[in-house]
Amino acid sequence: MNDKGKTTGGEMFSFRFVYIFSYNLFQFCGHTWILSNTIARFLTFGKDAIADTFHSVGFVMSLCQLLSILELFHIADGIEKARLLPRFIQVTEKNLLLILVIMLEEIQSEPVVCVQFLLWNILDLLRYPHELLRVMGTPSVTMLRTRYTLWIPLYVLSVATEGVTLYQALPLLEAAGPNSIPIHPPFILLFYLPVLVLGATVTVWQLLKERQRHLDKLNNKIKRR
Repeated sequence: MNDKGKTTGGEMFSFRFVYIFSYNLFQFCGHTWILSNTIARFLTFGKDAIADTFHSVGFVMSLCQLLSILELFHIADGIEKARLLPRFIQVTEKNLLLILVIMLEEIQSEPVVCVQFLLWNILDLLRYPHELLRVMGTPSVTMLRTRYTLWIPLYVLSVATEGVTLYQALPLLEAAGPNSIPIHPPFILLFYLPVLVLGATVTVWQLLKERQRHLDKLNNKIKRR
């Protein structure tokens, strides 16, 4: 990608371009399938589909979230232009919570897991289409505004849902016995929830700065045309 944000012919066939385009396309297709499957099952089976959300889409969700760790290397290597700290917080909190849900079969059927998956997928479907257009050198101001305008409040709601999920999981962890986890569950709540709130605060602050930076850059390009 050159300084003007347009993809040249040589870059179009470079390994980096093919790789990052394929990655974003895979994530977009994966999250589209998860969201479509979840909505279709709810429309077909009603409330009964909520309890089966994890079993129907859990594998694809786990794969998408596991691969999202690669985004930290994308940013560090300069393939993707974004702030590392907020992405690290987002990737870490999602994967840690997903591991917790995978460990506890009892919580997989709870409605909060379905809500959590819906929020995660909506957030990612606001991001990956924009990333695809940006990789191709055709970023959209409208999509950028939509992404950050909706993304930030939805992210805050997602973090609140993560806290609820953890709170509901604590009795299950305690009932599982001391052999399953070396730390007493209430201490996990006292430690993790403040960290989650602090991480979300830092992430929102960084995303607001990133939103302004991207908008200023695109507006300047439009003025120069």
